[in-house]
Amino acid sequence: MRQLFSAHAFLPALALLILLSSQTSCVSSRKYDRAQSTIYGLRQDSLENYRLRQSLEQEILNLQQSFTDYQGDANDERAALLAQLDAKSIALSEKDQTLRARAEHLRLLQEQIDEQNAALNKLRKTVADALVNFNSDELTVQMKNGFVQVSLSDQLLFESASAQMDPKGKDALGRLAVVLKNNPDIEIMVVGHTDSLPIRTVRYKDNWDLSVDRAVSVVRLLTVDFGLDGKRVQAAGRSSYFPVATNENKEGRALNRRTEILLAPKLEELLQVIEAP
Repeated sequence: MRQLFSAHAFLPALALLILLSSQTSCVSSRKYDRAQSTIYGLRQDSLENYRLRQSLEQEILNLQQSFTDYQGDANDERAALLAQLDAKSIALSEKDQTLRARAEHLRLLQEQIDEQNAALNKLRKTVADALVNFNSDELTVQMKNGFVQVSLSDQLLFESASAQMDPKGKDALGRLAVVLKNNPDIEIMVVGHTDSLPIRTVRYKDNWDLSVDRAVSVVRLLTVDFGLDGKRVQAAGRSSYFPVATNENKEGRALNRRTEILLAPKLEELLQVIEAP
């Protein structure tokens, strides 16, 4: 009877235990599922975070590489710009040296020209003073195109249509010769001019003949009679082709019939400066 009671007593307890066990197992299973779900979610989040981290790390590496490449390109560009700047600086320095040399060359050239102009002005005054006793319609002394020009009318120098020298013309040339002897560095060119009226004589075929013969007559007088060095003197004739006045009237033609004596300093020093590199 005691055993039966015990068995009967145990059955309700066992049922209660099973019921409790069953209820506990359901609760734990739901918690487990939630836990598993949570763990899965966390794992997925971790995986996404890992992937995002990898992506960010790769982007950082890419950016670092881009920056490195940019620095390299920038350095190359900087080096190229510095090389160009150096080349430009060298070219500028060479140009500056060239300009300085040219400026010095021009200074020397201007110095020579100024000296020659001063010498010519002095010569013009000396010649004018020597010929002061002659009238302006007989001769003039002026600076023209880098020369001292002494223009003597045919009325002073020659008989009509002739190269025969007048005594008064010889006097004027003698006075001029004295000045030229005292200035041995002056070169002399004698140029004969006529008016446009044709001439034809036994001696002269045309105005070319007359203009050249008159220039030669003056040169011969300066060298033979007054002793100037023939190496300093040249003769030329221009016929009627370089008038200083109209040939349409008597007064103009009288001005065109002239002999010009052009006086210029020797140009060796000036040419040396001009031809200097």
